[in-house]
Amino acid sequence: MRLHSPLERYKPAASARTHLLLAAVLWTAVGTGLLSFGGRWAWAGRASYPGWLLPLAGAAGAAKGYFVLTRSAGRIARRIQARGDGRCLGGFISPLTWGLVVLMMGTGYIMRQGLMPRAVVGLLYVAIGVALLIGSARLWGAWRRHSVAFIES
Repeated sequence: MRLHSPLERYKPAASARTHLLLAAVLWTAVGTGLLSFGGRWAWAGRASYPGWLLPLAGAAGAAKGYFVLTRSAGRIARRIQARGDGRCLGGFISPLTWGLVVLMMGTGYIMRQGLMPRAVVGLLYVAIGVALLIGSARLWGAWRRHSVAFIES
């Protein structure tokens, strides 16, 4: 039996299905944003690096997405499903992963402040954006399977 605190009734709780949707949307939105900004910055600065680096960045991101982030997305999906319904909306990823998100955002901010040329940051953003989009496919699949199971029950 779980003890409830007085604040429990104010917790923004959601179903596992909603958590899966939120995770998939987040990965897709961030991946799309990074790919969009990164592509623009890399394209604008292409005179400062060989032109083949942009497709190489995309290929590196695809490899990371396929070999690393699809596994991470699978772990996130299993964690969400194992936790079940009625959990806090922000808990769709673990506190440790939230810390990693903050660290990555801070690193991106520092890089954009002149630590690296915009074109180089753009190439990194392209790679990360592609990786996130490929990883998000695993989350979308988990959401779709969970949604079908929800409808059939």
